[in-house]
Amino acid sequence: MADPDLLDRLKALFTAIRIPEEELAWLSDYGNLETWDAGIVVAPKGERIETLWIILSGHVAIRVDHGAGPRRIMEWRTGDVGGILPYSRMKEPPGDSYSEETTQTLLIHETHFPEMIHRCPTFTAHTVHIMLDRARAFNTADLQDEKMISLGKLAAGLAHELNNPASAILRAAKHLRESLTKEDEAARALGAAGFTDELLKMIEQTNTLCQEQSNRTGLSPIDRLDREDEIADWLIRHHSNSDYAAALAETSVTLETLDALADAALSDDMLDAAIRWITAGCFTRSLAYDIERAATRIHGLVSAIRNFTYMDRLAAPESVDLEPGLRDTVLIVASKARSKNVTITIDIEPDLPRAYATGGELNQIWLNLIDNALDAVSESGNINIRVCRELDRIIVRIIDDGPGISPDIASHIFDPFFTTKPPGQGTGLGLDITWRLLRRYHADISFDSRPGHTEFKVSLLIEKPDATPANKPPKDIVS
Repeated sequence: MADPDLLDRLKALFTAIRIPEEELAWLSDYGNLETWDAGIVVAPKGERIETLWIILSGHVAIRVDHGAGPRRIMEWRTGDVGGILPYSRMKEPPGDSYSEETTQTLLIHETHFPEMIHRCPTFTAHTVHIMLDRARAFNTADLQDEKMISLGKLAAGLAHELNNPASAILRAAKHLRESLTKEDEAARALGAAGFTDELLKMIEQTNTLCQEQSNRTGLSPIDRLDREDEIADWLIRHHSNSDYAAALAETSVTLETLDALADAALSDDMLDAAIRWITAGCFTRSLAYDIERAATRIHGLVSAIRNFTYMDRLAAPESVDLEPGLRDTVLIVASKARSKNVTITIDIEPDLPRAYATGGELNQIWLNLIDNALDAVSESGNINIRVCRELDRIIVRIIDDGPGISPDIASHIFDPFFTTKPPGQGTGLGLDITWRLLRRYHADISFDSRPGHTEFKVSLLIEKPDATPANKPPKDIVS
């Protein structure tokens, strides 16, 4: 016999959705009242839930940590239904559920679900809608957390990549200030030396050679040191400062050019003044070149990040050129690849058609797959990215020569929260998110693995000029 007070409370809770009184009476007959104190964990992460909750009063929340820090993703208050639901495939919560305040609940054990489905069809239909809304909320939270984790990887990789050129600019800028002062002093000494017009013309011609940077890249480090030693010996023989050798070695100035300059000079002091001025200009231009090269590197990295994230673009499926995204992604993970001495190669079929997808989400997929491959390979390993057209699809293969995926876990690779990485290094969301993102535009992912060869294969639709609504991706379907 239903408890009249409990039945009245249930009627008050479910007035808006008009659950018949006989169904509420059944719930009050088969449910157990339970009170949860504030602050306790009512459903620990990973432990199976066996009861449906009807919150009569109070507040319960669930916090999930996918690697970006604990975050509240759902909460239940008076009148809400939670716990295990009929037809739900979720048996274990992804995080701890807490009682935020003293909470009174009516619990229906799952053993009563078959009868409840028969006796309480309106309430059961209500729980199905709740299950769909809950799944959407969890999916949204998973996507947001995975994006935050990807953003963290991007930030770490970008900081590492920007450090070297930024440091180079800082060093060069400090030296440039000193060099400009020395160049001014050298110019004054040159003007006071009383050179003839013919000798000044020869000095200008020699100075012009400093603007040629061929020797900066054309010589090996050993050859450059040998050239610097030869110039230093020449300077010593002509009673000039051997410190000038380092700057001159970086230019196209030859020993023959210096000999001609020495022959034309009237004294060692005049020769030293000429070489001093030439060297100061060489060093200043060399620093300017270093700053330009480092700034170009930074500009390229910022452009890569901008392209990778598809900034200022709507997050909607469109016609996407895959090559820039793949190359930008490899650039993002370059520091991690260098730290393991891993070689990443990209082979893309010429005249590849464009894919139908969301560019930013595709780049997140490439980042997940390539980052996983980097974790899998050993020192001095290899990763090969191959892209080609097969019939009406574009196939992207990401292949590594790591130890492979054990057959024992192969069936769980795409399961949410499943990871083979050590605690704190993996969330188990990357491949699950990848699979879910690909579903949005009728794409697919599969893998084949054996020792020394693991291949993840992504199959994408080709964007057709006469795309019809049938080619458009479905709305998110949550089950």
